[in-house]
Amino acid sequence: MPVPSADFKKALKRLSEPEKEALLLRAVRRDAELYETYRFELLADVTLGQIQEETADRIHELFNVAVTGRLLNRSLVKAVRASMQEAARARRITKNKQLEIDLLLYILRQCIDNYSGQFDSVYDGFYRATARLAAKLPALVLKSLHEDLWVEYKDDIDEILRQLHSRSKSHNLSFELPRKLEIPE
Repeated sequence: MPVPSADFKKALKRLSEPEKEALLLRAVRRDAELYETYRFELLADVTLGQIQEETADRIHELFNVAVTGRLLNRSLVKAVRASMQEAARARRITKNKQLEIDLLLYILRQCIDNYSGQFDSVYDGFYRATARLAAKLPALVLKSLHEDLWVEYKDDIDEILRQLHSRSKSHNLSFELPRKLEIPE
C-alpha cells in the first residue's frame, strides 16, 4: 500500500467538499472492502455483530455452493480457503482479531458438523485443509487475544482438535496438529 506523499496531501486539502465526496464515492465503488470499511466506521447502525453475521452468511453460502460441485472434496477445500479469506477480510474491515477467531471457529464447526464424512474420503485434501486451520487457531488465540479470553476458547478448540485426532488420517499429516490448546501459566 503506497504511503501518501506530502504533495498528495496538499492537493487533497485544496479540493472542495463536493470534489472530496466525489473522489471518495468513486473509490468505494471500485473497492468493495474499502466500502465495507468506511460503512463500518461511518455508519452508526453497522455494528460488529452485523459484520460478523454478514460474514457468517457468506461463509455458509460458500459451503452450500461447494456441495453442488462435481468433486465434493476439492470443492470443500476451495470453500475452506475462501471462508478463511472472508474471515481475514472481516478482520481487516473491523480491526478486530477476536472476530476473525470467532469466524475461524465457525468455519471449523461447519466442516466438522456438516462434512465430517468427507474426512474418511480417499482424497485427503479437505481433511488436511481443516486440520491446517485447526492447527493455526491455538497459536492465533494465544497471540492475538488477551489472556483472560483464552479460557473461553479452550473447550471449543480442544473439542475440534479431539475430533480431528480421532481420524486415522491425523497420523499422516506433514505438520504438527496440537492435541489441545496449551494455556501458558
